[in-house]
Amino acid sequence: MTSSAMPGLVLPDGFLMGAATSAHQIEGNNVSSDWWAVENRSGSFVAERSGDAADSFHRWPQDMDLLSELGFNSYRFSMEWARIEPERGRISRSAVEHYRAMVRGALERGLTPVVTLHHFTSPWWFSRLGGWTSPESADLFAAYASVAAEVLGAGVRHVVTINEPNMIALMHTLMRRAPPGRRTVAPVRRAGSTRAPSPSTPPRPSRTRKSPGR
Repeated sequence: MTSSAMPGLVLPDGFLMGAATSAHQIEGNNVSSDWWAVENRSGSFVAERSGDAADSFHRWPQDMDLLSELGFNSYRFSMEWARIEPERGRISRSAVEHYRAMVRGALERGLTPVVTLHHFTSPWWFSRLGGWTSPESADLFAAYASVAAEVLGAGVRHVVTINEPNMIALMHTLMRRAPPGRRTVAPVRRAGSTRAPSPSTPPRPSRTRKSPGR
């Protein structure tokens, strides 16, 4: 493989060079996730809500076209658990088909799909159970993964189970140490961390638009 950015650089056969995204950051209107609830609750510390984001949920074909035109040969994207299972035990077949279409679209463009099953955000109902601190978390994620396998079966050979599991562990360790009834990790905000969702009624969807370039 020859790099189009550096013509003199010859890369080994099978070397993957591409771009990576997080579903919540680019898809837009991920209204069933815990972070949508955090962003839109009254007094949220989040300065800018995700809103429509880059609308990649609808514009993913254009995104992949750009990657292909730039000479990349792979694309790492994530499936949003909150879209696939917006309520506990209720699977959205349209969401599953959406991600299957993305896999097919990547392959049609010569892009090797690298799929992340969990990229930081979780369904709101999962977070309200305690997230990864819940005794049920492993079984619940395994059930989701079994559904995700339908997407992976469309031609995915590379899978990332959980993005930055060290950060997931840190966040939930802080949650466990918090006083009863307090679901915040405010003591480490100076280090760039964030607060975990509090168990309250999720707010109504917002149509606030986020600039795709930010």
